Amino acid sequence: MDRFRPLRRIQVEPEPAEPPPAAADGDESPPPVAGLLMAAKVRRRAAVYRDCKGDYVGVPNDPCLTKILSKQGDNKVLFADKVLRFTQSGKMKRRILVITDFAIYLVDPDADILKRRIALAAVDKLCISDLSDNFFAIIVPTEYDCLMASTRKKEIVDVIVKAIKSTSEYEPEVASSNRFEYHAAAEVIKEVQFEEVDGTEALKPGSRTRRSHDSELMEDSSL
Repeated sequence: MDRFRPLRRIQVEPEPAEPPPAAADGDESPPPVAGLLMAAKVRRRAAVYRDCKGDYVGVPNDPCLTKILSKQGDNKVLFADKVLRFTQSGKMKRRILVITDFAIYLVDPDADILKRRIALAAVDKLCISDLSDNFFAIIVPTEYDCLMASTRKKEIVDVIVKAIKSTSEYEPEVASSNRFEYHAAAEVIKEVQFEEVDGTEALKPGSRTRRSHDSELMEDSSL
């Protein structure tokens, strides 16, 4: 698909939202969490997934996802949707992002393989730009960070912060800036910049990359 090509300026088009169905008599659902982008079609699921309001991929109906979560002992899905993840070289990869009350999962939808699991306890900070774009980064100091794009960025950030607060006394920082650094790999630090171009928000080409053990900055136009 065109939106998955490795473009320098990226704008992910939002998918049309489906209106929620009317609640049946005597079956009242709890109100949505304030601050979340609510555009999901809410439907009754299996008991262990009944509280999931942000499942946009149908986790209970996906044998691969349910097997991955079951193997890790996770069964409470807080959020699930398709996203774009940026690799160390700046390429875009399609991933399914699943957030539970214990961890963040990134699954390859083409190979049905778990590519990464991040414990919520390992998340230190979330970085977003000051613009109304789709980009966000999950900062994991003990491993490496993850830069992604999603039309549901605001909801993802809200869910992660709320999940971490509910299981600990710690609240991760949400840093808003049009320029920030993140570890694209254990020893590779990238600086990304965001700017508005012709009325649309995009990553600025020519983001800088450096090795964490080397102070020399190198120009990298691949991101």
